Amino acid sequence: MSFIFGKKKTPAELLRENKRMLDKSIREIERERQGLQTQEKKLINEIKKVAKQGQMGAVKIMAKDLIRTRHQITKFYALKSQLQGVSLRIQTLKSTQAMGEAMKGVTKAMGQMNRQMNLPALQKIMQEFEMQNERMEMVSDVMNDAIDDALEGDEEEEETEELVNQVLDEIGIDVNSELVKAPATAVAKPVAAGKVPAAQAEAAGGPDGGIDDDLQARLDNLRKM
Repeated sequence: MSFIFGKKKTPAELLRENKRMLDKSIREIERERQGLQTQEKKLINEIKKVAKQGQMGAVKIMAKDLIRTRHQITKFYALKSQLQGVSLRIQTLKSTQAMGEAMKGVTKAMGQMNRQMNLPALQKIMQEFEMQNERMEMVSDVMNDAIDDALEGDEEEEETEELVNQVLDEIGIDVNSELVKAPATAVAKPVAAGKVPAAQAEAAGGPDGGIDDDLQARLDNLRKM
């Protein structure tokens, strides 16, 4: 009948109004229960007082009042629990309705986006993007290859020199110092690996000195490298 004197209320408004009424009723029941519990404590103290005075008739009457009070407290607990259950159901209905409205709005927005989306144009854009991307990758590969070719000789030479120096350092040979100490006749003419001319061998082992066997072996190793 709420729509007779005004605008008809929506289901959401009705749920919100009824839930407000339920919450108010729950608060009132809670207040009544707390009042009964206070009365229960007073009855217990009064019963103890009268029992000490030996008035058993009054004790029995007040005991009946105490029992009824406790039963009423239990009923209020049960009623509060039932109302809370109804309130939770209303809250669930409100949440479900809100979710439905949200999904309805999302569905409408998705429909509008789908109608505005031009699939052929999107496919053309994707094809153009893939073509330009492939072209860019090809240009990048060509530039990288050109740069590698330009720097390859210097890098290989530097790497080779570093490797030779590392090997010589590991075996404890200083190339510059060994070449300075070596006689000119020892390195003037290359010889086969592992072979030394007889005259040169005699000069090396003669009493006058010359290069020793250890130095000759190192020079031979240098020629091999």
